[in-house]
Amino acid sequence: MARQKTPAKRSKGRITKRKLPAAGATTSASPSTPQRKSPRKNTEGTLQRKKYRARPGTKALREIRKFQKTVHLLIPAAPFIRLVKEISNYYAPNIFRWQAEGLVCLQEAAEDYLVALFNESMLCAIHAKRVTLMKKDFELARRIGGKGQLW
Repeated sequence: MARQKTPAKRSKGRITKRKLPAAGATTSASPSTPQRKSPRKNTEGTLQRKKYRARPGTKALREIRKFQKTVHLLIPAAPFIRLVKEISNYYAPNIFRWQAEGLVCLQEAAEDYLVALFNESMLCAIHAKRVTLMKKDFELARRIGGKGQLW
């Protein structure tokens, strides 16, 4: 025999309304109880959602991941070339020309050195139970790495 749908049964429970306090009676809401704020409204009267705010450090981590994925150079080429030519002019004034490939190789080597120095300096700061890089971290990293004199 086929099943038949049965209608939903009505509950016999009573619906009670909350009693409102009398007009002369004072409310006993304690001042320490926090009051909920209503959602913000626009000038038109519609509800406005609160803008999402990321936690501190989220953007920095996102930038780190972004720059680790890329393969292009981070230092702008024109200022780096000007700096190289200025330094080479100071030490050897008779050198006027640089090949483009030579400048790119110098820039890659400089960036590689700086990234390695920052990594080692960050490890020194973490070892000292700090998060902030300081000058002494760079000095220690250079001394341990054996890369030239301190600045």
